[in-house]
Amino acid sequence: MNQKIKHLFKALVVLVAMPIYAQQGGMWVPSLLKGMNETEMQSLGMKMSVQDIYDVNNSSMKDAVPHFNGGCSSEVISPQGLLLTNHHCGYSQIQAHSSVENDYLANGFWAKTKADELPNDNLVVTFMVRIEDVTKQVLAGVKDKDSEVVKKEKINKNIAKTIANFPKEEWQENKIKSFFEGNQYILFVTETFKDVRLVGAPPSSIGKFGSDTDNWVWPRHTGDFSLFRIYADKNNRPAEYSKDNVPYTPKYYFPISLDGISNGDFTMVFGYPGRTQEYLPSYAVEQIVNDLNPVRIGIRDTALKITDEFMRANQAIKIQYASKYASTANYWKKWIGESLGLNKTNAVAAKQAFEKDFIERANKNKKTKEYANILPQFEKLYKEITPYAVSKDYYTEVALRNAELLSAAWKVYAIESSLNNTQAFENKKNAIVKGQERFYKNYSKVVDEKVFEAIVGKYAKEAPQEFLPEILKNIDIASTTKKIYSTSKLTSYEGLQQLLQGDSKQVLENLNNDAGYVFAKEIFQNYQQNILPKYEELDREINALQRTFMKAQLELYPDARIFPDANSTLRVTYGKVDGYFPKDATYYEPVTHLEGIMEKYVPGDYEFDVPQKLVELYNSKDYGQYADNGKLPVNFIATNHTTGGNSGSPAVDAYGNLIGLNFDRVWEGTMSDIYYDPSICRNIMVDARYILFIIDKFADAKHLIDEMKLVHPKKNN
Repeated sequence: MNQKIKHLFKALVVLVAMPIYAQQGGMWVPSLLKGMNETEMQSLGMKMSVQDIYDVNNSSMKDAVPHFNGGCSSEVISPQGLLLTNHHCGYSQIQAHSSVENDYLANGFWAKTKADELPNDNLVVTFMVRIEDVTKQVLAGVKDKDSEVVKKEKINKNIAKTIANFPKEEWQENKIKSFFEGNQYILFVTETFKDVRLVGAPPSSIGKFGSDTDNWVWPRHTGDFSLFRIYADKNNRPAEYSKDNVPYTPKYYFPISLDGISNGDFTMVFGYPGRTQEYLPSYAVEQIVNDLNPVRIGIRDTALKITDEFMRANQAIKIQYASKYASTANYWKKWIGESLGLNKTNAVAAKQAFEKDFIERANKNKKTKEYANILPQFEKLYKEITPYAVSKDYYTEVALRNAELLSAAWKVYAIESSLNNTQAFENKKNAIVKGQERFYKNYSKVVDEKVFEAIVGKYAKEAPQEFLPEILKNIDIASTTKKIYSTSKLTSYEGLQQLLQGDSKQVLENLNNDAGYVFAKEIFQNYQQNILPKYEELDREINALQRTFMKAQLELYPDARIFPDANSTLRVTYGKVDGYFPKDATYYEPVTHLEGIMEKYVPGDYEFDVPQKLVELYNSKDYGQYADNGKLPVNFIATNHTTGGNSGSPAVDAYGNLIGLNFDRVWEGTMSDIYYDPSICRNIMVDARYILFIIDKFADAKHLIDEMKLVHPKKNN
């Protein structure tokens, strides 16, 4: 290992000796909390130890926080494997069990016994067993002078070797993730449970109250939770679904506090944040705000408006598109808030000020003088990549995400790579037919045709013309759309099956006689030939430079708070319950109550309807043990630094008891993925007492309450 890398790791560990600053966010690896983080957490009010959070040899909180289906977080809340996550995280499972006759989205679902709990295809939860730094092994033999291709080959070989050799149980898995832009590598030993059953979910009028209007907005009044149960084999190990499986006995589960929260209370969120980009240069942030976000927002805005009209008019379409619409709308609104927040906080100017100081520091030291050239290189590369990046986003948003016929064609297009191998061809063909059955269950030709015409027309008109496929130049979008949707077999599952009937020669002929497939194929090939190669070339250069930029920051700022960007690995973030000022003369309190739901209540409204039983419980003030001074808390906010993937994360108090369920961020602070500002960045949580109230008083599912351990930490400490 060369001298520069040694300096890097000295910078990585210097965090333990850092002075204490005002809480500024951060997503920290739980095995590395000892030292600075623990001291800061205690200064904020934490009463537990970091060993309570992460311990290899004894049960700890990490053993109760599984990754939910690879995209959300969750927590175990009973000794019988009862699992809590967000309603929106379990939405597709709730939808899959729903029908017009038995609509669990509209009416909710509550299993009265374990026999009533519903199994779910392809739903898994993954626990973190152990975390180990393996940087030395992964970077062995990697030289600075190596090309990026050679570096990648060596690193991949070392990763494979390390994964194969690191000890684990036969049912466990080793995974290695990159940190600090490839300057550090950490191995995670995991175990994945594949039998996870739906136990309970409130109706969408509770679990999705406020829907898209309130999404990313405070004040919030949403009961965004659902309940599942993990099942295991007789040895308490992971197993495929079987009627012989039994409820999982966890190593640890969270007690739930009935004492709630107060302004200034310590909070900690534990989960799997997906992706942040906190250390981007100013040129990247400018590109996001001025070039990329407008493309993504514009395409999704058009698609969402059309889909919403159909969903409001047709209940069957509403069920078909509920999960897809929510997923599409989520990041559409997030990108809008992100751009607003970056502008409001002058993020680009702040980055530029840092970069000026960075260059000055680099120039002062002969060993680091080379780093002063990083920023001019960034400027050149981002200017060059922008038209390719914009073209890529148009292609992705239109062809792969929002025009469903095109995304279906993309799945089929993969078959062309196996036409010369009979077995591979048959395997791919069968996989496509099987895999697309669910897609077409939730597909409406009528909806998709209108969306296609609108967004493909937008693509043809607004994308960089020099990279536009010929088929989109001077297109008559109305007649093209009509021809495709009146003739293409890609508009139905039966049609897809017909297209894929026969041997490879026959299938290829079928496909290339289909107007929808031919149209899509030209778009795919244009992207692969004229956009992707140059984009990837420039992106590799940017990533290599970003890695150097990250290493330089660690060396030049040894006393700074530097945490690794989120990458869907287990992290801890901590802060305090706190309101905020979103704009001049406006202050938001940190807690909302059931009164706010009734203030927003609009009978029969798509987003703000309220179940009659909840109205009755409110009128009678029948809140049971879950009230706080006669009022029922619903949501609260704090300064925890969260992002996508933290949905479903447990929010715990100073003693480690569950006080809430993370589900969102405030709109003004969604730019925290790129630039965290403690003045306006807040995460939003469902108060645990509202969850208990809905389960107990609204759903009459007291048998689930009886499984849990309810505590009074403030009264007992």
